Amino acid sequence: MLAAVGEHLSNSEIAARLFISVRTVESHVSSLLRKLGADDRRALTLIAGERVAAAAAPVAPLPPALTSFVGRSRERVELAAALEKQRLVSAVGPGGVGKTRLALAVAADVSERFADGVWYVDLVPVTDSSMIAATVAGALGLEEQQGRTRRQTVLEWAAHRQVLLLLDNCEHLLDGVADLVERLLAQSPGTAVLATSRARLLLPFERVFPVAGMSVEATAGDAVALFEERAAAAGTGIDPADRPRVARVCRGLDGVPLAIELAAARLPALGVDGLEAGLADRLQLLTGARRVDSRHRSLRSTLDWSYALLDPQAKVVLRRVAVFAGPFRAESAAAVAGVAAREVAAHLAALADHSLLVPVAASDGTRYRTLETVRQYGVELLEDESELSECRERHLAWVMEAAAGLVADEEIHTPGWRARFDRLADDLRAGLGWAVAAGSKEAYAGKKLLATLCHRRGIAGEAQWRFEQAAELAPDDSRAGEALHLASGVAAGRLAGDDAIRLHRAAADMLVRAGDTAGAARNLARAAELWNRAAGTIMAGPDELAPGALIAESRSLAADDLVTRARIAAAEAFAVPETDESSAQVVDTALRLARRAGDVMAESTALDRLAITQLSRGEARAALANSRRRMELITPQVLDPGIGFELSDAHVMAVESAIAAGDLDEARGLAERLRDLPLHSGYGHVAVARLMVVCTLSGDWQRAIAAGERFREGWEQAGSPRAPTLRRAARVMATVHGMRGEAESRAEWMRIFSALVPSRRQTHDQHSSAFFESLMLLHLGRAHDAVRCLEVPPHELRRWFQSICAPGTPRRGPRRGCSRGSPTPPSGSRPSGPSPRRTPSPPLSCSGRRARGGPPHGYPRRGRCARRGRLPLPVGPQPAAGRWGGARAGRIGAGRDGSSGRLSGRHRPRIRGGSVLGTDVPEAAADDRSMHAEPAPRRR
Repeated sequence: MLAAVGEHLSNSEIAARLFISVRTVESHVSSLLRKLGADDRRALTLIAGERVAAAAAPVAPLPPALTSFVGRSRERVELAAALEKQRLVSAVGPGGVGKTRLALAVAADVSERFADGVWYVDLVPVTDSSMIAATVAGALGLEEQQGRTRRQTVLEWAAHRQVLLLLDNCEHLLDGVADLVERLLAQSPGTAVLATSRARLLLPFERVFPVAGMSVEATAGDAVALFEERAAAAGTGIDPADRPRVARVCRGLDGVPLAIELAAARLPALGVDGLEAGLADRLQLLTGARRVDSRHRSLRSTLDWSYALLDPQAKVVLRRVAVFAGPFRAESAAAVAGVAAREVAAHLAALADHSLLVPVAASDGTRYRTLETVRQYGVELLEDESELSECRERHLAWVMEAAAGLVADEEIHTPGWRARFDRLADDLRAGLGWAVAAGSKEAYAGKKLLATLCHRRGIAGEAQWRFEQAAELAPDDSRAGEALHLASGVAAGRLAGDDAIRLHRAAADMLVRAGDTAGAARNLARAAELWNRAAGTIMAGPDELAPGALIAESRSLAADDLVTRARIAAAEAFAVPETDESSAQVVDTALRLARRAGDVMAESTALDRLAITQLSRGEARAALANSRRRMELITPQVLDPGIGFELSDAHVMAVESAIAAGDLDEARGLAERLRDLPLHSGYGHVAVARLMVVCTLSGDWQRAIAAGERFREGWEQAGSPRAPTLRRAARVMATVHGMRGEAESRAEWMRIFSALVPSRRQTHDQHSSAFFESLMLLHLGRAHDAVRCLEVPPHELRRWFQSICAPGTPRRGPRRGCSRGSPTPPSGSRPSGPSPRRTPSPPLSCSGRRARGGPPHGYPRRGRCARRGRLPLPVGPQPAAGRWGGARAGRIGAGRDGSSGRLSGRHRPRIRGGSVLGTDVPEAAADDRSMHAEPAPRRR
């Protein structure tokens, strides 16, 4: 973008070049102006010239090459041409033939064709086809999203992009890769796939590009050039007189690059004579040997020959480390190989010198990675020596011990812990895959370990799946029910309400079979509670009878167990609407039972219902105190799968209560804590949604916009899910951009707002759109239109999540009121607009209350929030003489320095014919009301 500006291109020309919209170009240019401190586009052009000349940006996120790419010029041109004509091209050839290096070179060559880049995915560590989509999502930087599989996330991400996806090493996952690629290309017309594999994917629209050995001529060719370069890297040059002999060696290796590199690495020790003699003997020995076919003969000959040159102990180490799926350390190799730790390091170094292992620098020391071809070769050697089962058992024991150490470590919220998990994860998955296939008794415990670690790492979708797998492998019904209960807790935490209810039901059935009726009753009570409490996370249609039936069944199983009775009472509290007169009594009963039972989960649930009841009555401070109590009660040292939902919900309710109480400083601190929860590490849009609202209300526009950028990025990476609880955040950003006069940005956020509308359950945040529309209108000096936006009968604003939008009742006393610093109407004048006594007031001070002697509802005024530096009240400019507020009135969104939110004359939007930024006010104000079956009547 900066380079294009430096070329003096217009926004339209830049959009055409980069295949993006003009709006996107304008957004990027505005961002560059702010970040680089440029006053105008001319200054940005000068900066572009300096920076673009200094260094060019990388063309694609491809892995860097450790060695130079030699030859293959013809293949590069032909493969690039194939990608231009076909959307799926598979580079097929035997192991070690150089498919990956050729594909990477071609991907770099054609990267300019793809506006959204070239993305590389290494499938070598993947041992289970079900993990292909998760691996692709990880390579694309896509985080997990609520209620969607990783495959759906990938498909929706690619749907409107022009990308090249390079899938490397597909041969062991052919069916799974073919299924994903077929769906991907069917739904993404701008996507192309370049795959490398030892066998084709067998798709009808696949273009197969055979990759053979490198060309060998009498004294030259690509193969000889590769041999010479790798030999020089090993410290030995080639005498020109020996080139014909080198060519014969390369021809004997069929020009396979890996075989040539292995031979070149041995040149310093053996010389050309030794290479010729050794290679000739090995080829003769393996002719017609078992499990040798035409594709693998030459490479296997080279590997067998290299293997024969090792000392006996190094051979043992090479074949036994083949069971590792990822990079490993020397002490890990010693445990799995059964070799003394003091000896194994020397053997690993020798294997690396022979190019059979690749040393990898890591934060915890040197690790070693086995090349895929060598790994498969080692596994076959283990089978030949009848060592495979024994070695797999030692590998499983090692990985289980390492996983148990991670579970026992309480410092999980650190980069070091996450890095340890990431390095262990592939080996843990591979070891458990073998354990399941072999019927090992460790499979159940291992799956629970992996599920627990995935949950703590923030991979909630896999955690739920692994707990369900553990239930299938459980040795008895009791432990199966326990695993299903944990899976349901993870599902609730990731806002997959349908899964949570299904798993609670399944856990209850399993526990009944095991004779644990109290445990079954608790699961049924939790399912009933979620039906009423988390309706916005459930995709199934509303079922008014389901919660009652679940509670009745739970009661029949509960007996006299006090904890179970407390859980049932908590579920019953959510069955009574918070506006019902009996709600307080039911909540009080649930709270007393929970405390008698000493059950933290039941107490947290009851406190949540109490806070909801208090918010519905306008008791925001009491609700905030209860939400803080919940946070203290359930904040754990180590994150447990069953507590995630309660922990996140406690923080959310604390933020909402602080906003309703008008304490934006408190709300900001709580929103930051919510943002930093490890549960939200993979959900950027969820993490910052409340912070966006608080920053906007407190006038910190720049921080709100920064959080909005993270929100949009996370939401798009998650596949743009429909999440009603996030609609208010999108509406807030539309308001900010509207007050800044940025019409296109406002329209984009309104599009996101509409995309977040739930498809089946119409709940959450009714009337928030009208509230924030009124703030913008007041900022623009349009009080009449702002009042019309808020013409909602009070009886429609009784639910707890509408409390910050509801007009409150007068508050007594100047200390808690808005008397000091409140502008008053000029003497003898009346504010324009409807009579204040008959007009519902906009919630300008968050708490919605006024002091004795202050302006009545319906009038802009500054309250205690404004005096304490919290909420700059939405008092728009009043240019007409005699209108209330006059020059003393401020503007909503003014920053803490009093300047960041102001609009200069040239940025102030034009208002014509009752339209704001091109949108009629009545239509914009109806965004939330359209969610109801009937429009809200206007008050007269």
